[in-house]
Amino acid sequence: MKFFKKKTVDLLLDYMAKDPIKNLPKMIDLAETLDRKGPDGRGMHAGQIEQFRRTIINPESVWSTFVQKLFTEVDSHCIKKLVECFFVNSTLDNDEREKIKEEYDINIPWAILMDPTSACNYKCTGCWAAQYGGKNNLSYEKLDDIITQGKALDIRFYIYSGGEPLVRKADLIKLAEKHQDCYFFAFTNGSLVDDDFCKDLLRVGNFTLGFSIEGDEEDTDFRRGKGAYQTVVDNMKLMRSYKLPFGMSTCYTSKNTYDIGSDEFYDTMIDLGCRFAWNFTYMPVGADAVPELMATAEQRKWMHKRIREIRETKPIFAMDFWNDGEYTCGCIAGGRRYFHINAAGDVEPCAFVHYSNVNINEVTLLEALQSPIFREYKKGQPFNNNLMRPCPVLDNPEAIEKMVQESGAHSTDFLKPEPVEDLVARTKDVAAKWGETSDPIWEEHLKEKPQLKNLNAK
Repeated sequence: MKFFKKKTVDLLLDYMAKDPIKNLPKMIDLAETLDRKGPDGRGMHAGQIEQFRRTIINPESVWSTFVQKLFTEVDSHCIKKLVECFFVNSTLDNDEREKIKEEYDINIPWAILMDPTSACNYKCTGCWAAQYGGKNNLSYEKLDDIITQGKALDIRFYIYSGGEPLVRKADLIKLAEKHQDCYFFAFTNGSLVDDDFCKDLLRVGNFTLGFSIEGDEEDTDFRRGKGAYQTVVDNMKLMRSYKLPFGMSTCYTSKNTYDIGSDEFYDTMIDLGCRFAWNFTYMPVGADAVPELMATAEQRKWMHKRIREIRETKPIFAMDFWNDGEYTCGCIAGGRRYFHINAAGDVEPCAFVHYSNVNINEVTLLEALQSPIFREYKKGQPFNNNLMRPCPVLDNPEAIEKMVQESGAHSTDFLKPEPVEDLVARTKDVAAKWGETSDPIWEEHLKEKPQLKNLNAK
């Protein structure tokens, strides 16, 4: 059945590439036909498909422009692999995942984030990875084993962080080549991208990058070192010359929030070829954390509004992982949508939650998802009825403190184990101020969308 779906998608993508806007409705019709039916007889993704139809087909919509640019500026093989891995493999064929979730009463995610190495050639201000050096690595064999186990659970999306994951780029290309039924993504400082690597990305088709950038040249070089901005710009241009898809990853702080969300910054990134933007906010994690870099409540409120304006006006797929709780029904960590495996093999609920009960070198993925801190996450989600406050660390610090204590999880910091009480002490005042700011906004939002009261993260 999956072979038939793949061939059908291949044919339609070839057809659509000739005139994407004219032929896109046929792709949407196909999505409705192949969408797995739920208990109510409706497609499992009927709402998303309906929204897609309303926005993408409208010729005046910015998303119409996005699709047009995608099909004219990105290699067709890369587009096919994206659709195949997300649409055919991830979206339509998740029966096994749902069955195992029910049998074990656990979260099984859509994606796994893992660190091939702790090594990095940069020393960014406030980043815990800069402290670690190259002391820890997940071997090629272990990475391959994780992906193989993940596929048995219908997990098809694998994200690399670090450290700088492209220190291991030969192994990462080899994994993408072997697991063509999965999609791979790496957060990168961009410094190790070159012509040979671009040729490899084009060949495998199922691997893309998010360039880490902090705004303009001044802001980026302030945090990442002199010349970091120009390196990203140069290598974005290189990837675009190969017709490769890529995006950006930003971290908005008290210093750069208004630059990160500006028209000038987004327009520049779109002109360079960025197709997506993953926006994070600064988290004060690790011994060298800089709490002063946390965005203020007013800055986060501004970013909440701004990211929605960007989606309506600019041809780029933009997400804000702290301000999009409404769309994700709260926190996505703890295996609900993703979890993290660090370079030492510790299985953590989140990249920003350095506490664990188990190590992937000693347990299976299924056993890791049953570990005490993961069960605490499942029990506690959502951590707040205000979905503008999804995070158990930054928005509800009492939640992470309770989960770590009750699960008996240990600190996984490579150099200096951090008691959860120290982490919470940095975030509790910021969380309180964000609650005061966001609660009235959320109450007004509920008047417009009362159905949000019934959302449940489980």
